[in-house]
Amino acid sequence: MLKIWGRSDSANVQKVLWACEEMGLPFEREDVGGKFGRTKEPFYLAMNPNARVPTIDDDGFILWESNACVRYLAAKHDRGGLCLADPQAYADADRWMDWQQTTVIPFMTTIFWNLVRTPAPERDQAKIDAAVQQGLDIWPILGARLEGRDFIMGGQLTMADIPLAIQAYRWVKLVENRPAMPAFEAWVERCRARPGFEKWIDRPLT
Repeated sequence: MLKIWGRSDSANVQKVLWACEEMGLPFEREDVGGKFGRTKEPFYLAMNPNARVPTIDDDGFILWESNACVRYLAAKHDRGGLCLADPQAYADADRWMDWQQTTVIPFMTTIFWNLVRTPAPERDQAKIDAAVQQGLDIWPILGARLEGRDFIMGGQLTMADIPLAIQAYRWVKLVENRPAMPAFEAWVERCRARPGFEKWIDRPLT
């Protein structure tokens, strides 16, 4: 059986959990990382020398990097669904997953760590303000993509939506004074309504 190593409040672990729920994949999960520690223990470093989560063990096939885990599982179990069969459509979805890592994560990490995991007296407001401004500049790129679409790739949820929706959810929860983006916000709500999102992600941020 598929085993997922990682704490469930990690956005990166949540990607894999949500993908598995979408596909109905059975799995076992073990808490590591954050308050659970253990990522620097020899047994874990043997699987993932980065000492980060998630790591998956699919009947002996070990894989780390959260987006790679989502792509692998979707390609194996849901080609034509989460994993688009057409090569150009696949590349398009893949591009948005990379955009989440390279463009969205830098400013969202600053916002999340300051507003959720840093006590109020210790927060760096200048960094928060700069990161929010980046988000105000960057999220409209996705907002424009979603005009006239239910999901990033059109009428169905795909692997492209999973990493971005988790960060978009954090954005709308944490940044109150932001311009309205109706298509973007409607997409977030569609994703929130998915059972896997409700189960693993739609919870207080910690």
